[in-house]
Amino acid sequence: MNVATLARLAASRQIPLLLSLGRGLVTPVYRASFLAAASGSGVLRRLAAGPGDVDALAAAAGVHDDRHLLRAWLDVGVRLGELAVDDGRYRLRSRTAKALARPGNDAVAAALEEVARFHLPVLLGAPAMAADGRRLSLGDQDGAVIARSTRVVEPFVAEAVGRVLSRTAPLRLLEVGCGSGAHVRHAARLNPRLTALAIDLQDEVAAGAAANMAAWGLRERVEVRRADVRELEEQPQFDLATMHNNIYYFPVEERAKVLERVRSLLAPGGRLLLTAPCRGGNVGMEVLDLWFRYADFGGPLPHAADLAAQMEDAGFTGVRARRLIPGEQFRAFVGTNRATASGIDVEERIS
Repeated sequence: MNVATLARLAASRQIPLLLSLGRGLVTPVYRASFLAAASGSGVLRRLAAGPGDVDALAAAAGVHDDRHLLRAWLDVGVRLGELAVDDGRYRLRSRTAKALARPGNDAVAAALEEVARFHLPVLLGAPAMAADGRRLSLGDQDGAVIARSTRVVEPFVAEAVGRVLSRTAPLRLLEVGCGSGAHVRHAARLNPRLTALAIDLQDEVAAGAAANMAAWGLRERVEVRRADVRELEEQPQFDLATMHNNIYYFPVEERAKVLERVRSLLAPGGRLLLTAPCRGGNVGMEVLDLWFRYADFGGPLPHAADLAAQMEDAGFTGVRARRLIPGEQFRAFVGTNRATASGIDVEERIS
């Protein structure tokens, strides 16, 4: 490179901007994407057990051929500082990679996968989709990843379940959109006389929840089905229905009817507990809202007052809500099937 070329580069305003973008924006996106892929592929889980060569990591990731391509990807992870390699054996290097690899942080790792696989594409593709009318479908999600990532808010949902659940009386629970089944397990632990029907729209999610129930020793108490609540044929026998993080899977104009259908499955005096992120939350919730605005099967996140009104329109009485996470718009809503809501421990009336 001659002196004139060096002088032109030094005078260019684009080079400093490019370098700044690389440090401040591009590299963090690369790191997040690599870690999301490492989590989803099983590589992080394998490396949590100790260093491994390409053959061991290929087995963990289900790579049967083209191991040289996997090695190239792993080497990028080394270059990003997430991995290290010694004598052909890869190991976790960064503090973030080590933290995400811990089994207790699987929900956080899944949340990162959700951001990389679903949130970033809608941010990238939104203008083009708006221009040509394309919409996202349920197939553009990975139900297993979503089921894992929503466990980030599991402690807050568990606290809401604990407020409405009888501890001693026989109780029949309907969970709409059961995900991994973790919330049903919590309810079953609180009340040993509880039995439940857990349903989910996606085959692979329902299959995973059924496997979990068997592993947790709950197969005799919890039935899991792939089902749409709008088409569910059951008697009005349930004492409690729960819907967690899924009301936005239904179009806004259908929500009151969906809630009315849920109410029709409740015994007199039965209650609905619904938890949901609402509009006005953090930027991650706003991107989730964007994703569902572009979906052909759901709709935007609800405003808290609108959702309370929809529950009332559906025939629930004593509808109340409270904030589950301080400073955030993640809320629990409780309504009763044509009975007074006295005795429900709530803090905030939505009007």
